Amino acid sequence: MKRFFELLLAILLIISLIILMLGIAIVIKLTSKGPVLYWSDRVGVDNKIFKMPKFRSMRIGTPSLASHLMADPASFVTPVGAFLRRLSLDELPQLYSILTGDMSFVGPRPALFNQEDLIKLRADNGILSLKPGITGWAQVNGRDDLSIIKKVDFEKEYLEKRSLPFDLYIIWLTLKKVIYRDGVSH
Repeated sequence: MKRFFELLLAILLIISLIILMLGIAIVIKLTSKGPVLYWSDRVGVDNKIFKMPKFRSMRIGTPSLASHLMADPASFVTPVGAFLRRLSLDELPQLYSILTGDMSFVGPRPALFNQEDLIKLRADNGILSLKPGITGWAQVNGRDDLSIIKKVDFEKEYLEKRSLPFDLYIIWLTLKKVIYRDGVSH
């Protein structure tokens, strides 16, 4: 049931947001060198690596590190990157990952391949059995402001409580967070 719901919602969102996504692609191309999409190596179900697309918000040559691990992440942001990240518009291409089955709408945010501390903690707590999500219980409870331990605690709680109604509640909270730009530090 969840997979059917996610496929249907992803297709509807892609159709309704296609003009916006094309506009974002054009603006990225006009304001910075490089491709429109950035394909990031991420950790998926059972610790398998997959390629996750995002609209490119960082300059070419930016290190493959989580933003919070960079000394000055703002120095790597493209002219429109801050705007895209603040409104989470850089995440829209992940609808493709839902279509391919690599991601869900709700689940733990996929870790970068080199976030070993987070990956180990997730493995120790059974979180890697979950499909990663565009949003998750940790995102609506602090997003960038959470420590890795607290993030995994929320992901463990999601693992125990997951259901379609809980997913819909998390999606609703995510929309509110994006609208009010709550919990975003980059």
